[in-house]
Amino acid sequence: MSEVLDIGAIQNLLPHRYPFLLVDRVTEIIKGQKITAYKNVTVNEPFFNGHFPGHPVMPGVLILEALAQASGILAYKSEGMNPAETVTYLMSIDGAKFRRPVVPGDRLTLEVEVLRHKGDVWKTKGTASVDGQKVAEGEFLATVVAKHA
Repeated sequence: MSEVLDIGAIQNLLPHRYPFLLVDRVTEIIKGQKITAYKNVTVNEPFFNGHFPGHPVMPGVLILEALAQASGILAYKSEGMNPAETVTYLMSIDGAKFRRPVVPGDRLTLEVEVLRHKGDVWKTKGTASVDGQKVAEGEFLATVVAKHA
């Protein structure tokens, strides 16, 4: 069954906060399979002050981070894990590619699908797009661990 999450529900799952929380809304979750979410990119994002003055472009590493955060939400919702007791750590990113710049006013659509899941380790493929045009992609490997282990 599909699920929608607003910013409050996202903050209940992820430890990230402004300015590093990069998922504004989840529009679809199919547990154990995929998630669709988005980030509204606004001109007042703090990274635009230095990247680049007079020609604002969202850093590619932050686009990948947004996809990784969406992957974490998918893992938490799929397994029903308690975010107060566990944390998701990114282990690797493979095949990262950037297709075009993301600029203020864009809505960055984040689509992540599960490639493999075994135990606490998740391998996902993420694609970021703007207006249906792919802007970035990559494969992510992450693990979920107890916070106090």
